[in-house]
Amino acid sequence: EHMVRESHQDGELGTCPREIPSFHSHFTTLTITREPRSKHTAKDGAVGTSQGCATTTITTTLFEPDRDGQTPQVVVLVGAPGMGKTTMVRKVMVEWGEGTLHTQFDFVFCIDCKAINLPMEASVADLVSQCCPGLRVPAGKILDDQKKILFIFDGFEALGFSLVQPKAELSSDLREVKPLELTVMSLLKKTVLPKASLLITMRPVALGSLRWCLKGEYYVEILGFLAGRRKEYFHRYFENPSKADMAFRFARGNEILYSLCVIPVMSWTTCTVLEQELCGKKNLFESSKTTTGMIMFYLSQLLKHRDRDNPQVLQQFLLQLCSLAAEGIWKHKVLFEEKEIKDCGLDQPGLLPFFLNEKIPREGEDHESVYTFTHLHLQEFFAAMFYVLEDDGEMVSSLGKLEKDVNKLLESYNKSRKDLNVTVRFLFGLVSQKSIEYMDKTIGCRISPRAREELLEWLQGRHRGLSHPGQALKVSEMDTFHFLFEMNEKSFTQSALGHFTDLDLQDTKLTLYDQMALSFCIQHWAGLGCVTLKGCSFQWQDPEAEPDASVPCSGISGAGEHPGALVVRRREELPCPIHLLCRALRHRDSALQVLRLQWCQLSESCCAELAALLVEHPGLARLELADSSLGDSGVRLLCEGLRTPGCHLRILR
Repeated sequence: EHMVRESHQDGELGTCPREIPSFHSHFTTLTITREPRSKHTAKDGAVGTSQGCATTTITTTLFEPDRDGQTPQVVVLVGAPGMGKTTMVRKVMVEWGEGTLHTQFDFVFCIDCKAINLPMEASVADLVSQCCPGLRVPAGKILDDQKKILFIFDGFEALGFSLVQPKAELSSDLREVKPLELTVMSLLKKTVLPKASLLITMRPVALGSLRWCLKGEYYVEILGFLAGRRKEYFHRYFENPSKADMAFRFARGNEILYSLCVIPVMSWTTCTVLEQELCGKKNLFESSKTTTGMIMFYLSQLLKHRDRDNPQVLQQFLLQLCSLAAEGIWKHKVLFEEKEIKDCGLDQPGLLPFFLNEKIPREGEDHESVYTFTHLHLQEFFAAMFYVLEDDGEMVSSLGKLEKDVNKLLESYNKSRKDLNVTVRFLFGLVSQKSIEYMDKTIGCRISPRAREELLEWLQGRHRGLSHPGQALKVSEMDTFHFLFEMNEKSFTQSALGHFTDLDLQDTKLTLYDQMALSFCIQHWAGLGCVTLKGCSFQWQDPEAEPDASVPCSGISGAGEHPGALVVRRREELPCPIHLLCRALRHRDSALQVLRLQWCQLSESCCAELAALLVEHPGLARLELADSSLGDSGVRLLCEGLRTPGCHLRILR
């Protein structure tokens, strides 16, 4: 949508269109940094890095005076794909149209560089007329009157300009027709309409040439949603407070997903997927949505507007990108030099900005730019892809001859490189049948299933090595359940766990997501005879969830209710802490004989579930509940289960 808003003072020139009223109710505050280019103090000289600059938020106007009282004329809004640049532009337009902010401008002209079809040659007046065809007064007259004007270029990198035209060819006449690049450069360099203000949004990777065209500009980088804002976003997205609470608890319990939700479009992705899951369901306890699946959906949204005519180009690009990511993960490296990008063949403007951010050197420094992935977990995702992406027989990368040796990755993780955990988890997720089909159909790249056998053998051998000779074969690492849950395939889980009889976890804080992973595996573990959980806690609440002031009460409590009432009501609605575990243990093929829940801080709320387990599970012979606070009423519930004919328990501790 190409929008122009005329000030209320100049109402006779035209009407002021309105945004839909729901914009403000759905908008969540982003965290941004702002500083003039001349004051960069970051160690690596990166534009918009948060070191050494004050953090502000977009609840204040972008064009407010700085500490020295200087009002910026040019603001460059920088952010990776999906960080909310266009949403920020919409907010500026809405607030200006309503007369609540940015009222110093008489006219605001917004040019969507990604969508508009601009002519090869145009004057500034032509540019305004084409972008805003509904003007009642000719654009030239508006510009002649020297009104206070703001030009917004949203997605500037989409214009594809080199911005190296000689200054002598620039225009000073707003009606002079010139090649479009010269006309735009004339606005940037202030040879035409020198008093006009500019707001330019773009991706970090495109900043290089633009910075030489501007003077006195302020750089503003969107950092995304900090912790409290993520929760606020979920509540604004769902509107229904119980669904918002459920979805946020799901995301909060998954550390990888929650960290990725700092990227606004990743928060949107998570909410969109979970909203579909909640259709017709009361909860997310049986959700099969994995972190791998969320990232694949996120990538499909980022890449949906790209040219799909030549899938080989994307496949080759991803091969090199994944190679770069894997090299970095092995070497604990997150910054990549420009030479590495070029040597890999990644310097493709049509694809690179989707995946990497460019950090520009400070003014006066001559070293090359450096690049980084939008998020560390995305680098780990692409590192995992390196091992399974089809490569037409080429088995090494072009960087450091890194071999596609899945076993080396797994053994390194097992022995000492615990930092490879997320990469290994994504590896399991990527080779599921669902992922292979989704990547092929939706994104257009081919994943090889060959690694599945190696992953299966590694899991089986890993736990055999941890079990002592002559003792039962047991699984005692929580990450195994995460890996299997990420793949989410019943038959693979059955094969991986089929040789083991015992589950033994100690001193583990089990988030809701952990419990879902554990429950999924237990349901498909036919030979499981003994479950021992010592010193484990079952967490259902967000650890920071005691009433959160960052969530607006108006959206979550009923009229006239005390703001805390809903929080209390939600807590009462939560199942008992061991609900998922007991439900999984009651599955039809369960061989469970021994259940030890020692030092797990169980309360009387758990006794109804335990009683039901005794009734429905005749094979259960031994139950140990050491150091629990069951209370008299809890023990009475337990006794009801013990009295039923179906209970064959022999030992209770």
